Amino acid sequence: MFAVIYQFKFPGVSEAKVAAGFCSESLGGKIAEYDFLGLNILISKDGDLNIHVKFEDAKALKKFEDDSEKLLGDLRNSFVFKENKVSGVFAFTYEKEAVATDIKIEGASVVRN
Repeated sequence: MFAVIYQFKFPGVSEAKVAAGFCSESLGGKIAEYDFLGLNILISKDGDLNIHVKFEDAKALKKFEDDSEKLLGDLRNSFVFKENKVSGVFAFTYEKEAVATDIKIEGASVVRN
């Protein structure tokens, strides 16, 4: 699995929240176009905004990187922040997905283990 990670350092949490909304809308609308395997946007209490974009293969990552300047250009023109970008290959990743195990049968609830 391939990934690109953007790290943005804003002066405060308020700016990071507004930027996160912009990134959620901008990048969330591109999931199918760039074939994202995963997209995570995190805000820290110190005003850091971290964006992790995961891809199945290097070709999809390259396509996104080629277009990322125009996708994030409005963000760069609207806010003052420090930026760091890292591209790489996941050596290990684990994500537990929430799965419901309850089965409803005519008003009763049965739980499978």
